[in-house]
Amino acid sequence: MQSSAVFSLSPSLPLLKPRRLSLRHPVTASSNLNVSPPNVVSVPPLPRRSWRLASSDSPLRAWSGLPSVSSPSLDTNRFKTAATAVPENAEEGEGSGKMTKVLELGLLFAMWYLFNIYFNIYNKQVLKALHAPMTVTLVQFAVGSVLITFMWALNLYKRPKISAAQLAAILPLAVVHTLGNLFTNMSLGKVSVSFTHTIKAMEPFFSVVLSAMFLGEVPTPWVIGSIIPIVGGVALASVTEVSFNWAGFLSAMASNLTNQSRNVLSKKVMVKKDDSLDNITLFSIITLMSLFLMAPVTFFSEGIKFTPSYIQSAGVNVQQIYTKSLIAALCFHAYQQVSYMILARVSPVTHSVGNCVKRVVVIVSSVIFFKTPVSPVNAFGTGIALAGVFLYSRVKRIKPKPKTA
Repeated sequence: MQSSAVFSLSPSLPLLKPRRLSLRHPVTASSNLNVSPPNVVSVPPLPRRSWRLASSDSPLRAWSGLPSVSSPSLDTNRFKTAATAVPENAEEGEGSGKMTKVLELGLLFAMWYLFNIYFNIYNKQVLKALHAPMTVTLVQFAVGSVLITFMWALNLYKRPKISAAQLAAILPLAVVHTLGNLFTNMSLGKVSVSFTHTIKAMEPFFSVVLSAMFLGEVPTPWVIGSIIPIVGGVALASVTEVSFNWAGFLSAMASNLTNQSRNVLSKKVMVKKDDSLDNITLFSIITLMSLFLMAPVTFFSEGIKFTPSYIQSAGVNVQQIYTKSLIAALCFHAYQQVSYMILARVSPVTHSVGNCVKRVVVIVSSVIFFKTPVSPVNAFGTGIALAGVFLYSRVKRIKPKPKTA
């Protein structure tokens, strides 16, 4: 017999309930165990770990200390080591929850990029066949408004309660939102998709300039340094662009100006938000307001150019135009909704980096799909501009060190 006894509970003890062992006193072994003197067995304290009894699924009653071992039915062979570590269920649950969130976020990013690709491809095809950017923009706002109304009517998304003061504050945002999408479509109708998005990489430049002018935000040297490759890359890509024309170039620049004006106005106006006015709800309200703003301007400027008779007179297949316009409008609304869903889950810096990657994906996919001719110098300029955008998204959150007296 060894000098120290190792005790554990066998599954054959049905009347015992699992409980943490508390061995504070020496245990006296019975003479039936034939333990040589001294008859006192010193049990070392158990380490601070969680243990469970072997075969813990049997019903056990409460007990205290060690059971008496004087019964002849119990022998030393029954005391076998049977302690195993308890699996950390909490940690496993937390790990699986994190994995689920990562997969969900990855799916949202994939949907964001996919909707953007389809929107730019189908929108370009419609604008190329039907030279009516205002009509196309109006159709996109109309389809988005129908979806929003449908979601609110079926309570798929909570319908907000908006006051007149909030509508007045949102109106300037709706105006610049309408102009931004209109100018983007005008540019896509004049130049290639890749060149439009290369020019739209200049958005950080306009953001820095407008924020300094109207918000008094002085850019850090890091931000100014990141703007330089953006401007230089866009200039290099513009000089070597095959499809370059001033109408498409200036329309894309105007789109940058209006889109960044919307961001500045959202900070300047300070729209009071409550539980019913989150980013998605605000976007939905802006879309509805843009529809009412765009409709009279379109009818006055372009007339009604989305009728079957007009489309047929232009020598375009009516069914194809309607189908591609519908897909483009659905993707237009969907990718902006998904963008706000991603922004609610990640930091603004991560969202900016994802937006930069999205632009790269759109440019590459459009070049492949439309077989756009790209010279090495043009590709280099586009790459420099996108690299500057990525750098800007990383450094714009760096705060300047406070000046010490």
